[in-house]
Parts: sequence; C-alpha cells; structure tokens
Amino acid sequence: MAPASSCYIDSMAFDAPFVGNTHQIRTVEAFDADEHAHNLTDWEQSYDQITRGRFHGSLAELQLPQMQVFRECTSQAVRQSCCVWPDAFWFGLPEQSDQTRINGRLAGEHAIMVRPGDCEFELVTPSDYAIYGIVIRREALLQAAELSGSRIDWAQLTRAEVMHVDHNSRVSLIQTLGGLLKNDEVCTDNDLRQQVLVNALLALLDTSAVDSAVSSSFQRRQRIVAKARDLVLAQRDQAITVPQLCEQLFVSRRTLQYCFEDVLGMSPMQYLRLIRLNGARRHLRQASSHAWSVQDVATDWGFWHFSQFSSDYRKLFGESPSQSMQSNVH
Repeated sequence: MAPASSCYIDSMAFDAPFVGNTHQIRTVEAFDADEHAHNLTDWEQSYDQITRGRFHGSLAELQLPQMQVFRECTSQAVRQSCCVWPDAFWFGLPEQSDQTRINGRLAGEHAIMVRPGDCEFELVTPSDYAIYGIVIRREALLQAAELSGSRIDWAQLTRAEVMHVDHNSRVSLIQTLGGLLKNDEVCTDNDLRQQVLVNALLALLDTSAVDSAVSSSFQRRQRIVAKARDLVLAQRDQAITVPQLCEQLFVSRRTLQYCFEDVLGMSPMQYLRLIRLNGARRHLRQASSHAWSVQDVATDWGFWHFSQFSSDYRKLFGESPSQSMQSNVH
C-alpha cells in the first residue's frame, strides 16, 4: 500500500548475470490472477482481482545478460503488490497509462514508472491492460550512462515513482520492446539486443522530468489505507466493518472514504470485500486445501453467510468456490 516497505529476498541469488538459453522468448498464460503474479521470473508478487469475470493473463519474457524484458497482459483490473530483485531498476511503460496507479498516484499519460529493486510497491491496473517492463542491473545502467554521456540524477531516480518523458522517445522505446519480444525476431545476439534497448532507455531518461512531489496529506492517506489493509488481514475471520475500521484508525467515515477513493479508486467497503474474497481464493487453491472444506475456508475469511459468499465469489471470479478448490495448482 504505502511505498518503500522492504522485501525479504536473498540478494545472493542475483549476484551473477542471467544464465541459460536467453535467446528464446518465454511465453506463459494463467487463468488466476495470483498464479499469473508468480509467472514473472525472480519477482516477489501477489495479485488481487478487482473486477468481475474470468481472469486471463499472458506474459512474454526475454532475459538478456544484464536485463529482463517483458510484456504482461491482464484481462481484469488487478491490485498488485510487487518487488523486483535487488541492485536493479524497474521501468514500467503501460500501453495506456492514464488509468494506472502506482502507490496510489495516477501515472498519467506520456509517463513511465520506475522503482528500485528490493523495494515493495503497489500497482492498481484497469481491465484489458498491457504493460512493458524493463528490469536492468544498476551497475549496467550506470556504466552505459557513463559511456554515452547521459546526465541522470541517480539519487532522484531512486526516489522516483513517475517520470514524465518525451512522447516520441517513449513511443520509440515501446516499439523497440515490441520488436525484441516477437518470436520472429531476426536478431539473436543478446549483447546487441541489450545495447539497442539500453540506448533507447537512456534516450528516454535523458529527456525525462521526475515527478517526485508527494504532498504530506497524500502520504497520510497512503498510511491510512495501508493500516486499514493490515487490520483487515490481521482480523480476517472477524469480517471487520467500516465503522470498526474508523474506530481503530481514529478517522471519520468520510475521511476513510476519501482516502480509499483517492489512493485506490474504490470505496472502503468494496476493498474490504475484495481483499477477503481474494484471500479465500488463494486458500482454496493451495495444495493443502484438501484438509479444509469450502465452508471452512469461507469462515476462516469472515464469511459467515455461505450462500452469500458463494454468490459473491462466483460473480467476481466466474467460477464457484468448489471449482477453485478442485483446480488448485499450488
């Protein structure tokens, strides 16, 4: 929810460059949002589905010597908790960026998003969404910038979330990414692929303006939303209500409503239901769920009216709770 909470990842796993056959484009599909979240190599992620209907996600991924490049598509709106490997920068370029929220902030048009590695961040993305992603090792980007004479404020880049960039440079980078991620790409020289992509990225960064201004009032709203989520998950079997949240957070109902609408684009009541339904779905799809009945899982997530739970679950995910349990993949 709030930005910059640490992820616990073993950095030793990422000390060496990528190995293996990196000439191939890796493509994978998923029909569950959280399953899709775990398909991106070396990321720590969890996804909550927001809009109603069956989920479909696709991923095309290419690993280069010092970079990871991908295009991710999701059919439903999703709240994403993300954390990339240490000693790297992530750059995100939505194909339609005006509805993307990063840590509660609307990215806006003609922008790219950026976060350093080993740092948790949150995205809220709309339905029928596609985004290009670049993860590059910090040292590789530093060396390339020095060689090209690019002037980049690295301290500011580390703190940034949104960068406003030249439109033509942004289009050029997306076209370069699209070409690299096509299975019929002629060039298979990974060093050349990486050089072309780094040059396009540096051209974009060289003309960018970092939007790092976040008001203290917005930071307070971020904290309230983050604390609300923590309370819901800590008391998941009690089906905490909006009035109870207000009491425990020492805010008025109007303030809580405004915080959620500003940071997540939804009401507190909608968010509470979505968090618990997605939590129940994860539980149902775990391999150990055979030791539980569907009703046990529903109760564990604070759903005491089983018929209402089943109805809400089917509306959100396009299948019954029992179908989810039977198709568990973990």
